[in-house]
Amino acid sequence: MQTVLIVVHLIIVLALIGVVLLQRSEGGLGLGGGGGTQGFMTGRGQANALTRATAILAALFFATSIVLAILSHRGGGPRSIFEGASQRAPAGQPGAAPGGNVLDQLKQMQDRGAAPAAPASPAPAAPEAPQSR
Repeated sequence: MQTVLIVVHLIIVLALIGVVLLQRSEGGLGLGGGGGTQGFMTGRGQANALTRATAILAALFFATSIVLAILSHRGGGPRSIFEGASQRAPAGQPGAAPGGNVLDQLKQMQDRGAAPAAPASPAPAAPEAPQSR
């Protein structure tokens, strides 16, 4: 559902970009501006049609954006890291119920000898001495 809505949203975006580029700019001719009075739509009729199309596409853009935001919010996982941690069993004991809180779980890990991993920091490199000939 969300993938289909994203594709529709992208099609609306591309159409909106095209319609905006076809409109006549204030300072002169836009990309869609032609010189003469020949053509399918001219003058006021073209401006009204492009303005309506822009307004409709903009409304569709906002609607799909809001629906996508709502769908992404509903599809989220646990709201807290503590909720996710309390549902998993420790790695060494499949099916065992974990401790009551994070401190209990850390104490159990320490008792088993599996201390939490410390972040690895690279050793500082020694500066190279300039070589002279």
